[in-house]
Amino acid sequence: MAGLTRRHFVAGGAALFSAPLAGLGIAAPSSPREMWDVWDQQVTPADYDPASSNPWGVHPRFLPVRVEAKSGLVPGDIHVDAVARYLYHIEPDGRTAMRYGVAIARGSLYEPGVYSMRFKRKWPTWTPTPAMIERDPGLYAQHADGMDAGPKNPLGSRALYLFVGNRDTYLRIHGSPEPRSIGGRASSGCVRMIMAHINDLYPNVEPGKTAHLYPPEDVIGG
Repeated sequence: MAGLTRRHFVAGGAALFSAPLAGLGIAAPSSPREMWDVWDQQVTPADYDPASSNPWGVHPRFLPVRVEAKSGLVPGDIHVDAVARYLYHIEPDGRTAMRYGVAIARGSLYEPGVYSMRFKRKWPTWTPTPAMIERDPGLYAQHADGMDAGPKNPLGSRALYLFVGNRDTYLRIHGSPEPRSIGGRASSGCVRMIMAHINDLYPNVEPGKTAHLYPPEDVIGG
């Protein structure tokens, strides 16, 4: 995979796809709209400036920044560099991209591939998959019937739902109530973002566009 820098984004190699792992929960309807603005205020810092606000204490390189994009990338698509822990959203001009810091899944739960962002949701509810409950019943069994939306919900403030054809992979790009995990490997199959950051990204993502999730360091190193 070619290098990625602040000035020049290069999408390296062809993303590989294999059978998806049960990831971040079954698709569920969004929460009542009357709470959305209240919750957005709770997760957005006062006097928020995407480029400099950092009450979460993440490394400054994970704050949003506009970068130059490699020629030929499709506007609207998302590229996730799993090694550097960056998500790039290609802007309409095709020459620039917004870059955000992310966390990816633990170990083999991260699934590289090419996915369609079939739909998106504000403040989604969440239900762990049967595989998640079987893997860690102490953590997930209590939510077998679902968890209401809100700032403590694992899907956070926004979620992009990843599909292969008409099949839901249960993989998500989503906000996280654990912003200090950004830059690490912490989730059960998803790509995590700081909630204020995905709130900025969300209105610019068009359903039906493609998300490219590239291999992590342990796959490349192997």
